[in-house]
Amino acid sequence: MSSSLPQSEQAIKNFVEPKRKSGIETFFSNLLRSWTGMLGFIIILSLILISLLGQWITPFDPYYAEFGKKLLPPMTDGHLLGTDQLGRDIFSRIIMGARVSVIIGLATALIAGLIGTIIGIIAGFFRGWVDVILMRIVDVTLSFPFILLVLVINAIIGAGLRNIIISLAVGGWVIFARVIRSEVLALREKEFITACIATGVSRFEILIKHIVPNLFTPIIILASLQIGTYIIAEASISFLGFGVAPSTPAWGNMLNEGKDYIFSSWWLITFPGLAIVITALGVNLFGDWLRDTLDPELKGE
Repeated sequence: MSSSLPQSEQAIKNFVEPKRKSGIETFFSNLLRSWTGMLGFIIILSLILISLLGQWITPFDPYYAEFGKKLLPPMTDGHLLGTDQLGRDIFSRIIMGARVSVIIGLATALIAGLIGTIIGIIAGFFRGWVDVILMRIVDVTLSFPFILLVLVINAIIGAGLRNIIISLAVGGWVIFARVIRSEVLALREKEFITACIATGVSRFEILIKHIVPNLFTPIIILASLQIGTYIIAEASISFLGFGVAPSTPAWGNMLNEGKDYIFSSWWLITFPGLAIVITALGVNLFGDWLRDTLDPELKGE
């Protein structure tokens, strides 16, 4: 009897205190309750898989021009979405263009987020003349239209995948800086920060142990929302001829090449445009769900 008692107590304890879900289980259980978040997640996951497996799943060579098959309409001669003015398969080029969008969106969000976060933390935590100078730089940068600023920078440093990421990051870090600065200013007024100051905790320790860890959630939310903006911006710049190399399969390049055939061959711009719209929609839906899930103010905490 005595040997079975601990097992009974453990069984009662397990019944009264059910096992807690892990972070991943909680994430997906919350995601499954939101059809918009799930739709956005599926779109993003599909985009990432397509970008990784693109060269193995394209039915045709996206670079090969077959002049005898120029401007074929969709579902013709094995070309699911038709061909362009050079006889290249549009479906294959859209698949390869997904890789360009994923690389630019993620790389720009990472670089712009890192720069903007550091500047926002410095401005919000140290304040004073440092805050004034940094925020005036932010105000000047924001006074320029985002696309115009990126176009000017890209025209100066040249076209190409690396340069367009740099130009987008230079134009996009200010959003992160302003949001993170406001979050740091709000955290400085919290009671636990006041208690740390009263007990003699150093400013560096407060910054590293109490301020920075509480910024992860707003950074993730903002980055997820900005990725869609960067993808659309890249497509816009490529459409104007300042983006990646013209020979590179990119959705903006495809729109630029197809604009002269808009009335005779509608599929040249319709399908790349749909790819941009669906991608931006998926990123925004998932970003909105992340914001609603992770933001404690929206959850009423």
